[in-house]
This record gives sequence, structure tokens and C-alpha cells, in this order.
Amino acid sequence: EEAWVKLRDEAGVQDTFLTHEVYEDEITLHLVAEACKLLGVKPEVVLRQFGEYFFEFCKRSGYHHMLRTLGGNLSEFTENLDALHSYLSLSYKEMNAPSFRVERNPDGTMLLHYYSDRRGLCHIVPGIIGAVAKDFFNSEITMEIVNQLEELERTGKKEHVVFLVSSKTDSDHEKKTKISFTMPRSHWQTSKELVHIGKGKSLKNFEPVYPMKLKIDLQTFCHAFPFHVVFDEQLVVHQAGVNLQRTVPGLQIVNIHLDEYFSIVHPEVTFTISSIRKFINSHFVMQTRREMMPETWKGRPMLQLRGQMIWMPSLRCMLYQASPLLRSLQELEEMHMHISDIAPHDVTRDLILLNHQRLAEMELSSQLERKKEELRILSQHLEEEKRKTENLLYAMLPKHVANQLKEGKKVDAGEFKECTILFSDVVTFTNICAMCEPIQIVHMLNSMYLQFDRLTTVHNVYKVETIGDAYMVVGGVPIPVSSHAERVANFALGMIIAAKEVINPITGGPIQIRVGLHSGPVLAGVVGEKMPRYCLFGDTVNTASRMESHGLPNKIHLSPTNKCFVIQKRGEIEVKGKGSMTTYFLERNTGVSEQQIMGLCDLEATDGEDSSQGSYQPGLYRPNVVICCVSLKL
Repeated sequence: EEAWVKLRDEAGVQDTFLTHEVYEDEITLHLVAEACKLLGVKPEVVLRQFGEYFFEFCKRSGYHHMLRTLGGNLSEFTENLDALHSYLSLSYKEMNAPSFRVERNPDGTMLLHYYSDRRGLCHIVPGIIGAVAKDFFNSEITMEIVNQLEELERTGKKEHVVFLVSSKTDSDHEKKTKISFTMPRSHWQTSKELVHIGKGKSLKNFEPVYPMKLKIDLQTFCHAFPFHVVFDEQLVVHQAGVNLQRTVPGLQIVNIHLDEYFSIVHPEVTFTISSIRKFINSHFVMQTRREMMPETWKGRPMLQLRGQMIWMPSLRCMLYQASPLLRSLQELEEMHMHISDIAPHDVTRDLILLNHQRLAEMELSSQLERKKEELRILSQHLEEEKRKTENLLYAMLPKHVANQLKEGKKVDAGEFKECTILFSDVVTFTNICAMCEPIQIVHMLNSMYLQFDRLTTVHNVYKVETIGDAYMVVGGVPIPVSSHAERVANFALGMIIAAKEVINPITGGPIQIRVGLHSGPVLAGVVGEKMPRYCLFGDTVNTASRMESHGLPNKIHLSPTNKCFVIQKRGEIEVKGKGSMTTYFLERNTGVSEQQIMGLCDLEATDGEDSSQGSYQPGLYRPNVVICCVSLKL
């Protein structure tokens, strides 16, 4: 599956193909070319394996018995492939199948002629024929190309490849053996050879007996075979069936030439006796020429006949025994014909009725396949929307809390013994709101919060909420970490730097913010059902808020600090609800640069401690990536 995904991406093709859809050969050849690059093999190898797989695919798709009964040996099987393709074309109207012709050699080998106007696919044939020989006839064969040309008898530029088919050479004796394509003899076949019918000869040595005189008159023959035609080497018509005469009145004219009224559709050969005799084992499809048809045929599709060419050497004439090529009752109506126009013994009557039902089933199958593909695409879109929804939910609540809520579980409140909380607000925000348009306030806050949100990812702190211009984050909640204080402290330093890039719509200069921090225990839990929020409770929250409200512009207000952070003592101040407190301003972190605090450059880790419990260092901004270093307590 991974190889197919990679191959599909390299080739730039769709991820699925429908059974009843027709695709350009360029897609196949492009996939083959990319597969060769991916696997490091030649195109011949890929196409041969494709042929072997295609044979197995056909068997699994319900064509096993049909293929198994095509012939008693490999040459008979190959000779009847055209007939199978002709039958399948009744259902798959746009099928462009190749044509095959077999020449048997005295040494037991055979020449397989392959004709196709789909160039570049001939190497599929050895894969298919080899798989057929092994599966159906228990034979191992070799196929090599002995000639590749364009057949002169065929119209248009068709690829003509000649394969020499032989059994595999015995490596010990290095002697070519004849191909054994005959079927295993059954008990019934053996018994038939021993049974005498009446006083005749055994079936093993059967020879036909012909009457002295043909006991059928011409009138009966022309009615019994209403669509036959007999023509000589000059293509002059000598007789034709009654229904064919009715459809093509010109055939009643004496000494008319058959090629004046018909063209050969399959096989695509020139309309001469020599070409026809060369492909005598193929079924022939002929079509009427529109310019030679009566006026009543205007607007109708041209009549096509499908049948067998039989050479009569004693008469030096060719018999074309055919039937109308009709795929459904709809085509029968379009021809203004009826079932009664076809001879009762002609299985075309049954084929039309059966194929009409088969076409309806295929259309239903095609619709189901298309619906299945639509559902697959919708499922992909649903998964994508689900991911977006989850990402939005995880942006509002901690991931483990959101997952519990999705599962319908109750989220219990949790106590955290150590964490660091930060509050910030915009200086003179009330005055800015009074003097600006609402949209200007929205743009200013959005610009600021985008900067702050990015920093939460850099330093791996949790954004609790924003209310107006107030921004609240916490370190060590909901996942406890020992480095929570320095994470939040570095985040605060980044906020001061980032705020300088946000424009005050009143003054045109950078905005000023106040930041307050405090560490201590909190209780955290989910509050509410509609728009649930993950909230923090405790004196630590209140103290951190007081640090922010009693702070100064562009200063980070906090309680005592140590380690590599540079602080400035503010002294004792009266804090609402707390009384007199000695507080400090956080100036900078001497252990890292401003760019590192802002996540604009990366640092290699200085130790192997775990990122969640050990020290941390800020680094290059990467979503969902945390880089840790040093420790700090507030």
C-alpha cells in the first residue's frame, strides 16, 4: 500500500480507478515508467507482471469458467481470444481490444501474431499467455519477440508483434521439446473412443460422410440464413440472405461488388480475398456504407454484421455467414428491426435479450461503484473536517480533557502543587477603545494575540483565556513540568519584545503592555456545558493578577527570582488583598538571546534530560515541538 501511494504520487494520478470507466493508455504508461524508477527494473518486467496479475484479476472477477472453456490447448485458446473480445464488446462498448493470429510450426512451436493500435503494451501478452499456459494447461512456456512490424493487409498503422512461443528448454539436455497443450484425458473421453455407434467406425477414427447431392433448395437456404452472403475472388456477390437483401436492396443488383456496400470493421484489414483468407480464423464485422443505403436509413445507425468467413475452394468463393451485431433491445429498435427478423436458430436472439439484462446489471454495478467512490471521497473529507474540528477543540481545551469530554466522561478537577501563572494587559486600553473604531481595536488585538499564540508554542505554555486585552497563560498545567517558571518567564520576555511590533492606532507607535507572574498551587477543572472552559482557581491566580495590575508599562512584575534571570528589585508595595509585598521586575535572561526567546533560531540541547520534567531551552518555532533547558522558581 505504501509503495502504491508513493507510485501514485510520483505519477500524479488519481488514487482509485473504476471498473467500468475508460482511461487513457498514457496513464498506464506513465505508471509503468514511474514503477520502473521506483523498483529499478525494465518496463518489460513490469508489463509482464501486470499481465500475470491481470489474468488472476479476470479469474477473480467471474471470468474463470469462460476463459477455461475457450480451447483445449494453448493455440486453440489464443485463436478464440478474438471471439471472447467480440462477446465482451457487447457489454463494454468502448473496449479497444487487440487481435491475435496463430501459426503452428512443424516443430511444435507456434508464432503468435499480436495486433493493436495501442502501442507500448505488447509486453503484457507474455505475462497473460504464460499465466494461461501454467494455470490451464500445466505448461511452462517461453515467449520471445522475433519480429515487430506493420501488417500490410491491415488498415491504419497498427503495432504488429510476432512472438515465438515454445516450451521451456530442458537445462540438462539443452533440447527443445514440443509444446504439450492437450488437456488431460478423462475417463469419459477414453470410453467414447471404445464405443461403436451402430455399425460405424469408432469415434477415435471418425471421418465425416457427405451426401452426393445437397438436399436443400436455394430459397430455403436464403430464408434459413437470412443474413449470409456469397462472393467470389473479385468480391462480386452471387447470393445473399432475404433479410440482408431487404435491408440493403442494392445486393439484388447483378454483378455488384460487396465492398461497394460494406466495409470491414474487424479485423481492420483491406477488403481483398487474400487479406480475408489470411485472417480466416477471426470473426469478421462488416458495416454498411451510409452513402449506399436507402433514404429511409437517414438518421439510423449503420447495420453491422458479425460472423464467420468460410472459403469454398471448389467454387472459389467465400461464404460469409453472419448475424446482425446488436447489443440491446434499444439498438434493435434504432435499426427498426424486430426479433422475428433474426432466424429462430440464431442465438443472437437470446444474446440480445440476455445482454439487455446484463447491461442493466452492469449499469447498476457501475452506479454502485461510483457511489462507493463518492462515499470514499466524502469519508476523506469528513476525516479532514474531523481533524479541523479536533484541532479547534484542542485549541480551546487541553487535549486529554477534550478527549474525555468527547467520550462523554466527567472531567474531575485536579490539584497542581506547583505552576506559574501569567497575566498581561494593554496600558491605557480603555482610552484606546474610546478613541478608535471597533475594527481598529479588533485588528490591534488580533495582531498582538497572533504573536503571543506563537510564543505559547515556542515555550510550551498553556493559554488559558483572553478577555478583552487581558491574556492569561500557565506553565506546569495541565501537564506538570519542573521547568514551568522559566518557561513562563521566557514567554513573558518574548511578549515584551513582540508587543513592540504591534501598532497603537492612536499614537502610531508600539503598544505598551504590563505583565505579572506568580508561582504556587492551583486547582484546575472544566466549568460549564455550553462553551466549557478549562479554568484555574486559587490564591496563586489572584496574586498573579495583582502582579499584573500593580505593574508598570513594558515591565514584567514578579516575586523573588534566582538563577540566570536578571531582575531589578522594586521594593515594598501595597498589593490589594495582599498587603505589603516586596516585588521585582524581570529584565532579561542571560542564558539565551532575544532571537531564541522569540523562537527565531534553534539551539542544540545541552543535556539529555527529558523535555517534560528536565530543564528546557527555547528554540525555533515549530508547531507541537518543545525544546527545554534551565530551571527557575518564582
